[in-house]
This record gives sequence, structure tokens and C-alpha cells, in this order.
Amino acid sequence: MTKFHILLLIFALSLYSCQNNTVKQPPVATTPIAKDVHTQSNGDSVILKHLDLDIKVDMQLKNISGCATWTIENPYKKDMLYLDGYDLSYGNILVDGDTIRYKDKWSREDTFTQFLGSRLRIPIKPQSKMVCIYYTTGAKATALQWLDAQQTNDKKKPFLYTQSESIYARSWIPCADGPGYRFTYNARVQVPKDLMALMSAHNPQQRNDSGIYHFDMEIPVPAYLMALAVGDIAFKSIDARTGVYTEPGMIDKAAAEFVSVGNMVTTAEGLYGPYRWGRYDVLVLPPGFPIGGMENPRLTFATPTIIAGDRSLVNLIAHELAHSWSGNLVTNATWNDFWLNEGFTNYFERRISEAMLGKEYAQMLWEIGYQDFTTAVNELGPGSKDTWLKLDLAGRDPDDGLTDIAYEKGAHFLKLLENTVGRPKMDSFLNKYFNEHAFKTITTEAFLQYLNANLIKGDTTIANQLNINAWVYGPGIPRNCPHIHADRFKIVDSLIGPIHCGAYTQPLKNWSTLEWMYLLRNMPQPLTVQQMSHLDATYHFTQSGNSEIQDLWYAMAIANNYTPAYPAMEKFLSTVGRRKFLEPLYNQLCKTPKGKQWAKQLFEKYHNNYHPL
Repeated sequence: MTKFHILLLIFALSLYSCQNNTVKQPPVATTPIAKDVHTQSNGDSVILKHLDLDIKVDMQLKNISGCATWTIENPYKKDMLYLDGYDLSYGNILVDGDTIRYKDKWSREDTFTQFLGSRLRIPIKPQSKMVCIYYTTGAKATALQWLDAQQTNDKKKPFLYTQSESIYARSWIPCADGPGYRFTYNARVQVPKDLMALMSAHNPQQRNDSGIYHFDMEIPVPAYLMALAVGDIAFKSIDARTGVYTEPGMIDKAAAEFVSVGNMVTTAEGLYGPYRWGRYDVLVLPPGFPIGGMENPRLTFATPTIIAGDRSLVNLIAHELAHSWSGNLVTNATWNDFWLNEGFTNYFERRISEAMLGKEYAQMLWEIGYQDFTTAVNELGPGSKDTWLKLDLAGRDPDDGLTDIAYEKGAHFLKLLENTVGRPKMDSFLNKYFNEHAFKTITTEAFLQYLNANLIKGDTTIANQLNINAWVYGPGIPRNCPHIHADRFKIVDSLIGPIHCGAYTQPLKNWSTLEWMYLLRNMPQPLTVQQMSHLDATYHFTQSGNSEIQDLWYAMAIANNYTPAYPAMEKFLSTVGRRKFLEPLYNQLCKTPKGKQWAKQLFEKYHNNYHPL
């Protein structure tokens, strides 16, 4: 947040206080607004307005080289521009067209800071307008995953993709790498002629003959939403403004899986206002992608693990789409405010799912989410400050804050707001919030002030019912946390006992993935090999094509020494790179000496398929 924004916020709060001095304000705690501790740039004083990126992607050398030209404003007349970099090598640097000699006037800082990388120092003048940096990425670029042909789905051509969240954009672009700094960009990207390039921008829909692609993003975005993918990529439309990209061998299957995406966009607009990014497309990446999805503007990056063949896992797209409002449109100012992205998005995702799939389905999402919330609190510790919504990640990797606390505690806080004030008022508030903060960043403290002014409105009864301090600046699960019990899970509960003892062998038709997940999560443990064998013979878990079910079942197989599932589990570990699935299985294996030895062998064989993160 810039000094100007801080002064503007103070003025707004003072004005609000003067206008409402006859109303007693509810006890909402605030703390000083902190500087982003995860950037070494001075983007809060030297403003990066626009990026012109001209780069070449070398798939053999596995590097990106070229020039990043920043258009800057220097309202505070600084004599130095600081940018973030991580394992970047620099060539010439020009300021307003004049070359700055290396080591005479600019250099990386001598010290490398853990997590943050090395700071680039560039001397500028009060009137400076343009800084051009020639650079090459290094072998340790944390944002880049270079895949050989055998690591892709089609196994024909190499592939590259980026993952810039949280602070990895600095490993492929010298920038002010913080969520609070937004800029527009143009890019010229040169790739091998038999490959295609895509970015989080306006994109081509077919490969050209030159291997040179041009992109523009006229809407300001933070660096973590910069994205690039290069590979043998095909495109297929879903409707007039949505479509899917992936390797040619998967394109028909992916398009069939995502047939409802266009309707998702329309449904989301009906809830919280127009989609402001033009097109909404999805790129299904090769198996090594480490997360479920990444909400890169105009082009969601998605894991292939959601391609189940029956559209049972497409709800993940609803989450990434919701980010087009919460996160991309209104962005957390620092990673300490991460819940403002993910908590809002989880809540919005469930509203989209309820509108499309019904109240009973949304109830199941909420109950599964509450289980995840409880698990996260237990793992972090009920008294841990990492279970606050407002985090303190100073001196730490911001990825330490990417837990289910931000997602689930944040979403349940918004559900509490809805339950307290009613859905019509909640929806009116969120529509106003997204509209008034569009293409801006916000801190937790600023959001709480906005919440008080526009929803609570000085009502101490509502404020006391909410007990906001316990949510934002308190640990664990607050006492007033809503806990939604799903009606459809009651049927599952009634069958767990008979299924456990082998007395229920009838087919379970029309169950959703959520019901199967609930069954496996709540099956009494331990199980005998005979019980596991009976479950497998009845419900065919080992050979399931559903990644959510596979992961839970394979974890149960390890815990109960059910070795018939091990070959399928090894295949799963060899082809899936999603961290959500890898970590539980490797952790479960490491609980015994024999399992740990096998885990090391598996990791040695397959770790090249996993993302550097």
C-alpha cells in the first residue's frame, strides 16, 4: 500500500467517523497496516505502471532470456529503483535509453535473502520514465517447470509452464513481486515453431508458422498473476466466450468434461456482477502441475486430475472462476491478508455450486470444508497464530500461509455474516464490495472498516453476534462458527456400519464424489486386509478413475497394509504431480521404516515429474 493510499484511508475513516459520531461503533479490532514483507522492491514509492516483455523461450537450454521494459512513475523523486529477482542473470540495463554500467552504478545486492532472493538496484532520476533490463533465468527458477516429452500427456513434445503464486514471478521476470502492485503488460514471446505460447492475457487459438506470439493485458494485474505456457497445445470452444486448451491427445476429453463452464460464468455473473475479463478459458496442464488450479486472468491453469470422465470434479473450475472476482478483481494487499482471496473464493464457489447443483450439494461442500477446517486447526495447533485469518509471515515463506485456514476459516466467517444479516443483505454487500474495489488491492484492516461501514453499520448487536476479533485476530475455530450438516451425508452415515462389517453389498448408484469421500474419510480404522479386499471387490476403489477417491483409498491401503492396491498407487504417484495428493501418500508411507524406504525409492524414480515447489 502506498503512502498516498494510507493517507486516503485515514481521511476516509475520519470522514466516516465524523458522519457517524452519534452511533456507537462495534468493537472491531484494527492493527497498523504493515508494509509487504515479502518484496525487496520499492514498488510502494516508485510505481511500475506498465511492462513490455520481449523474451525467447529456449526449450533445450531450459531458460528464458530477453528484456523487461518497465514504464515507471517516480512521484517521491527516488534516486534508486529496487526490484525483486531470484536466480536471474543480468545483461545491459538502460534507464531512459542510457546504458547503466554493471557494478559502476547497479548490481544485485551482495546478500541472498532466504525466500526473497536478491534485490536489483538501478539508479534513476526524478524524471525517469523507462527502465529496460536484459536478463536470463537460472536453473533454480522456482516458477518454471520444464518438461521433457516423456513427462507430458501425449509424450511427443516438451512443455513449459509457470506458477508465479506466491512470490515466484521474480524468478522469471525482474519485478516488484507483491500482490499489492498492479500493472498492465504487453509481451512478445518467441518459442520453437512447432510449439504454441499462451499467457494470462488475450490468447491465440491456433499455432502460427513463425513461433512468435504477441499478448496484451490492458487490465492491471499483480505479478503473481503473470503466467506463461509453451507446448504442443490445441484449442476447442465451449461457447462464445469460453474454451479449453490442452495437449491434442486430451482436447476432446477435456472439452467434454468442461461443457458446463460457460453456464458457470453466467451463473457467477447472476450472483455478483459482470465478468470483467473478456474471455474465460481453461488450460489443462501436464500431470506435474502442483496444485488443483491457478486463477491466471483469462486463462485458468488446471490439473489434469479433474478430468474424471464423468464431470464429477469440475467444481474446481467454479473455484478458479470465482477468483475472477475475489482475488483477481479485488486482491489481498499482502500475503498476510491471503484469506481475502481464498476465503471469499471458497464462499463464492459454494454459491455457484448451490445455484447450479442445488442446496443439498452445497451442504456437502460446506460439511467437507468444515472437516478440512478442523483438520487444519488440529495440525497447526488450536492456539497457533497460523490459525488466525490475519497472518504474520514476516521472515517466513509466504507459502506457509497457504493452508486451509485461509480457505475454510475465511469462507465460514462469510457464511456467518450471511446467516447473521440474511442472504439478500449479504449479496447486496458483496456486489457493492466487488464493484467499489474493482482492480484494487485491500488489507484486512481496510476490509473490516468497509464491512463495518456498509454491512454492520454501527449495530452493536450484530457486531457482538459476529465477534469479529475471534475470527480475524484469534486462533482455532470460533465458538459461533456455523457447522452445516448435509442431509445426503446422513444416508452415508447410516451405511458406514453395514459397509464396514461387509453386510451391505448393493451398488451405490448416483453418489457424488463428495459422498464417496465422506464414506472413506469416516470409515472406522484400522481395517483388516480381508475388509479392505471386500470393499475393493464391491466398490472397485483401487481402479477408480477419480483422483479424490484414489488418494483417500491409497492412503487407507498404506495404513492397513493392503498391498493389492500398491501397483495402482505407484502408477498414481508416477503420473500425478498435485501436492494435495502427493503429500498425504508420502507422509503415510513414512510412518513405518519399510514404507519410508519405499517412499524414497518412489521419489527417486518419479520426482522429475513433480514441480520444483
